Amino acid sequence: MWLADNWEDYELIDTGDGEKLERWGQYILRRPDPQVIWPIKSETDMWEKNHGHYHRSNKGGGSWEFFCKLPERWSISYKDLSFYIKPMGFKHTGLFPEQAVNWEWIIQKIQTRSQSVRVLNLFAYTGGATVAAAYAGAEVCHVDAAKGMVGWAKENLALSKLGDRPVRFIVDDVVKFVQREKRRGRQYDGIIMDPPSYGRGPKGEIWKIEEELYRLIQLCLDVLSPNPLFFLINSYTTGLAPTVLKNILTISLGEKYEGHVTADEIGIPISNSEIVLPCGASGRWEAK
Repeated sequence: MWLADNWEDYELIDTGDGEKLERWGQYILRRPDPQVIWPIKSETDMWEKNHGHYHRSNKGGGSWEFFCKLPERWSISYKDLSFYIKPMGFKHTGLFPEQAVNWEWIIQKIQTRSQSVRVLNLFAYTGGATVAAAYAGAEVCHVDAAKGMVGWAKENLALSKLGDRPVRFIVDDVVKFVQREKRRGRQYDGIIMDPPSYGRGPKGEIWKIEEELYRLIQLCLDVLSPNPLFFLINSYTTGLAPTVLKNILTISLGEKYEGHVTADEIGIPISNSEIVLPCGASGRWEAK
């Protein structure tokens, strides 16, 4: 398992009974997590000392209960990268801290190449990977269908003092955008994608990962440069094991480029336990 274990501003304090207790900077939040099917083993008093608790509804969705006046948003840092945090609907905060293990990998890959690197980040959300790639010196194209998330990503880039870096922010359906980039003849040395299990584009386009992922990867091969650097896929779909991602990358990129494919779960160590919380899977292709 690839572990995001170098955080200082974030901490996974404890887990149990379908929930996780986390520290985001100076604020402690309690949120549901479907992977946590084990009981709380620690003192339950610790669980009551939180600033916000997201309660899931039996009818779907849920709502936050706050026990003090939190700022509308606040910032946390991972090494030299900084991000705004905001409790939102459906339990999210605007950042997936387990992805730090992939940010480290992205930075390392980009910095190993002496010439300029162009990176395409699809389903790019609030820009964790975009900020990492820009920090490493890459030219980045950030694509997401949600205008609000793209705006948030711009703010994260500026917060990390990288606002002057060459980053394009695009609000669009990722498949249609890649098709246009293919027609334009634009190419990228690295591609990152973090597709949802299910989603809709700005014009109602339906995305189902089991039906569309392989076709999207095949489409992305048409915008890869002749000498690509890396290809990264993240998945939070529980039905897709890491080996599935490895197989897809092996069949697609492995047959066209010389390189190495790896895949594994990603996770976060739990401070109050010896166990690790699994947080999805990643598949990586990297050039030799």
